[in-house]
Amino acid sequence: MTHPYARELGDFLRARRGRLHPRDVGLEPGGRRKVAGLRREELALLAGLSTDYYQRMEQGREVRPSDDVLDALAGALILDDDERRHLFTLAHAARRPMPGRTDRSPDTVPENTRRLLRALDTPAIVLGRHLDLLAANPMAEALLGDPTGIPPDRLNMLLLMFDDARTAERTCPDWERQALDYIGMMRTAVAADPAHPRATAVVGELSIRSAEFRQLWARHDVRASVSGTKTFQAPEVGGIDLSWDTYPLPGSPGPVMVVYTAEPGTADADRLQLLAALHATRATRR
Repeated sequence: MTHPYARELGDFLRARRGRLHPRDVGLEPGGRRKVAGLRREELALLAGLSTDYYQRMEQGREVRPSDDVLDALAGALILDDDERRHLFTLAHAARRPMPGRTDRSPDTVPENTRRLLRALDTPAIVLGRHLDLLAANPMAEALLGDPTGIPPDRLNMLLLMFDDARTAERTCPDWERQALDYIGMMRTAVAADPAHPRATAVVGELSIRSAEFRQLWARHDVRASVSGTKTFQAPEVGGIDLSWDTYPLPGSPGPVMVVYTAEPGTADADRLQLLAALHATRATRR
């Protein structure tokens, strides 16, 4: 039986090799090539490994690379810091025996975190390790929509992003960038436990019904915690440009808080406050 971490490690190496071209690493492309990226033998040469050894790593066979080998591979593949950490995490886990019972207790939101959410005067949510929406403050509901009525197992940022009923959102210029951020965060969670039932369910469903997701997932991009900007379209007030940042909560891996902020004194800040006031008025009437 293939070790789940060794299989994930092999897939990651293959994806990273496929994105490199000979000129990226100082090699001449030569004649016609059957592969888009580097050949296995070229990558092995750059890392100082035998082609057979490297091929067995990509195939997920029983290989236990040393840290020196991993350093050489990270350099040859031109990995960034997040990717290098991901490589070492997978390889160190693959060295250990097949995992037995793993702690898969549900993600929870501490009460003090819920108090913090309510106290924040800006939209904030808590996401579980597999991007399930665990909690949101009223301003987040005003911005993202009221989750009431959506089954808990569907309140997942990846499932919502690739929901066929939300295709209009994909016309936003930053949609793919944020999809890749969430996919990268899911990849990091998968590295911690490749066989986790929730990850298997979410990734499996999206891989079956979305060619777009399959293409982005196959890139094997990873993110630890991310930040960025996003434009939200609110019918009542128009477009709102916000910055967003993730803040890990206690637990490794565990939930993260995502906080959305507007530059003070800008039209975006005014629109956000107006949207929150309209939402509060509707809530009071209900």
